[in-house]
Amino acid sequence: MTPTPASAQLVAGEYAPYYEKYIALVPAGSVTSALQSQAESSLALLQSVTEEKGGFAYAPGKWTVKEVVGHLSDSERIFGYRLLRISRCDLTPIEGFEQDDYVRCGPFRNSTLASLVDDFAAVRRSTLTLLGNLEPEAWLRRGVANRHEVSVRALAYMIAGHELHHMAILREKYLR
Repeated sequence: MTPTPASAQLVAGEYAPYYEKYIALVPAGSVTSALQSQAESSLALLQSVTEEKGGFAYAPGKWTVKEVVGHLSDSERIFGYRLLRISRCDLTPIEGFEQDDYVRCGPFRNSTLASLVDDFAAVRRSTLTLLGNLEPEAWLRRGVANRHEVSVRALAYMIAGHELHHMAILREKYLR
């Protein structure tokens, strides 16, 4: 059986080397299946965190739980926007973003954890809908984001791996 673009192994040149640390975390198989299952497990974990714990940072200068959740939503929106543009044959280079500024200027500290978790769930549903409607050839399209060539399918893997990375940090350093 020939793998689909959503489940085929990524090849060199589909993403900047920096993203390998995220992509390597994604289990083999369909990236859309991975995104769906991790959404369920991540939401279950995040919904179990108390509002009081939402303001916790494990060290001075580190993000709070609420800021991490907000960062996950913001990053997925940005990666999803890149994915949308490139999948639709928009070859205009896409600039990068400064994650620390997004967190610093975001509303996360003054939001409830529950509202941030709801937002994250909505963003993930949107990502899954977008991916579910891609034509097979769209998965292979490439564009430039943050000064590096990237494929649509690599962006999907980045979304999945980025979440896995931050959820592991939450489990290890925030929710022990």
